[in-house]
Amino acid sequence: IASCLVGSEMCIRDRIKEGSIGKGDVLAVAQVAGIMAAKKNSELIPMCHPLLLTKVDISFEIEETALHIRSEVRCHGETGVEMEALTAVSVAALTVYDMCKAVQRDMRIDGIHLLYKEGGKSGVYEAEE
Repeated sequence: IASCLVGSEMCIRDRIKEGSIGKGDVLAVAQVAGIMAAKKNSELIPMCHPLLLTKVDISFEIEETALHIRSEVRCHGETGVEMEALTAVSVAALTVYDMCKAVQRDMRIDGIHLLYKEGGKSGVYEAEE
């Protein structure tokens, strides 16, 4: 599970909610982009191997100061999928930026981080709140 924030003016977040960004439904497109990025992670990050993912979920929460993006990725097997989760939130955030940049160019993508992982050589990791 990974997370990040896209900081923008409130008017952008309102327009995202209303679906009035010119390029289309920002959250739907960012969700698809995040899922695709998780699936293509091994093609983007050297030394990551292809995995048969069983779940990729991208969720959004529009907060007072930012858009919060969260990804949850799962697979069967002993390996961790933290790189896939981190890639998913990163690409989803970049997609939000791309779709909204005509309205606001000074958006910030911040706080990309791992919240939870299990599997792999290092076992379980849970970020402190």
